[in-house]
Amino acid sequence: MQEQKFLFILGSARQNGNTEMLARHVAALLPATTAQEWLLLMDYSLPLFEDIRHSIGVYPQPEGNEKVLFDATLNATDIVIASPLYWYSVSATTKLYLDYWSAWMRVPGADFRARMKGKKLWVISVCSDENMAEMSAHLVGMLRLTADYLDMEWGGVLLGYGNRAGDVDLARLGEAERGFFAV
Repeated sequence: MQEQKFLFILGSARQNGNTEMLARHVAALLPATTAQEWLLLMDYSLPLFEDIRHSIGVYPQPEGNEKVLFDATLNATDIVIASPLYWYSVSATTKLYLDYWSAWMRVPGADFRARMKGKKLWVISVCSDENMAEMSAHLVGMLRLTADYLDMEWGGVLLGYGNRAGDVDLARLGEAERGFFAV
């Protein structure tokens, strides 16, 4: 069995935001031997995604920041999308990262789709509405459909409540946080 390697994709528009705080909190509950890589998307800016599927049809080999994200994505067994709820969905940087998955499926020799099959996709998000499940339904739905499309396993979603910076209500999570990454 392959050793687990967790990739935490941090999609917040600020460092040390509530979603990152929650992700780091639950990641600390993973066994100490579990490999973890943390990438703050703000630190790996990507150009706007250009859809060339119907013109050129293939995408070039990733370079620069794109290659860092590409390699990290393919090297992980578990991908954790840690994005705050922005306008009922993922953050702009998270969406852009996912748009690049479309390109990576069309990079010659990358076999992106085949290599994503069987990886596990997890979601961690914080929102500022008491009705977290309803407000985050679109965020969770788009990521669940992404996992389904690529034949990835669905790890689950962990939602936290926080209204201001540093305001994540960790006490509310209880058993959900302790068993989140249970394998």
